[in-house]
Amino acid sequence: MSVFSYARPKALGEALRLLKNGTIALAGGTDLVTLVRHGLARPSSLVDLTGIDGLRGWTRVKGQGLRIGALTPLAELETSPQLAKLLPIVPQSLHDAATPQLRNMGTVGGNLLQRNRCWYFRDEAVPCWLKGGERCFAVDGENRFHAIVGAHDCWMVSPSDLAPALIACDAEIEIASSLGKRRMTLAELFIAPKGRERREHALRAGELITAVRVPEKSLERRGVYLKAMERKAWSFALVSVAATARVRDGKASDVRLVLGGVAPIPWRATAAEKLLDGTTLDDNTCLAAADALLREATPLRDNGYKVTLARELVRRALRSLVS
Repeated sequence: MSVFSYARPKALGEALRLLKNGTIALAGGTDLVTLVRHGLARPSSLVDLTGIDGLRGWTRVKGQGLRIGALTPLAELETSPQLAKLLPIVPQSLHDAATPQLRNMGTVGGNLLQRNRCWYFRDEAVPCWLKGGERCFAVDGENRFHAIVGAHDCWMVSPSDLAPALIACDAEIEIASSLGKRRMTLAELFIAPKGRERREHALRAGELITAVRVPEKSLERRGVYLKAMERKAWSFALVSVAATARVRDGKASDVRLVLGGVAPIPWRATAAEKLLDGTTLDDNTCLAAADALLREATPLRDNGYKVTLARELVRRALRSLVS
């Protein structure tokens, strides 16, 4: 392990001034430790954010929705009875995210920014495309956990359970740097690597996510998160589905449908959403929507099962909105 300096600022402004080339922000550290161990992150200095006030916890502002601090531990959201009433899709998405110990340490911001779990990327000895190599080794290699839609030069999948749930709630993120503040939709944070874009997230150098915001109107929609895993617990999603909608008299409107585990980014199925708007969510309608979103799927040699799995999981998620 290389030598690096360490700082633990007490104010956000101080932390932003310390962030520069070679500096990495440290929150829960659950992903960073493994990246350093595998030689995928080589910080010259670490800026520990855990001593900064105002970045932890969540609140509801009447008429403005929820604000969730980026340093809020995942376990705090998962176990909150108040949040389970207001936005149950978020605790649902975290229930099987990693282990209880990791949920106690992992933070909201860190979970959204975690690197992918592709074994070729994680192997320091493999010069995969995302790390500057010439090809994606998953295309002709071991690819049972890789992408079936939306991949170009890299077939990794976005690993976050929380991201699809929040995107289905139209979440935005607050971003700060020494140059100022800005906001973007959470969906815009994620990049499908291709061409010159050999990265997974759209944060600029020196920027931090400080909070996630969920608009008030999203609290009025029903939501559900379903996840299929290789093991019964504590595993990354083979396929996950986050679905939200307004349901009245058995008919759905304002539908959001976002999949995890199938693409390099959380995969929002806009064509399927339009198909579902104003319909009764019966089996035929739900399966038609699933077929619409999977029409462009191009599975690799060993992951065709994800098409079948996604189709059924979409059906179950949509049906549960009206059950």
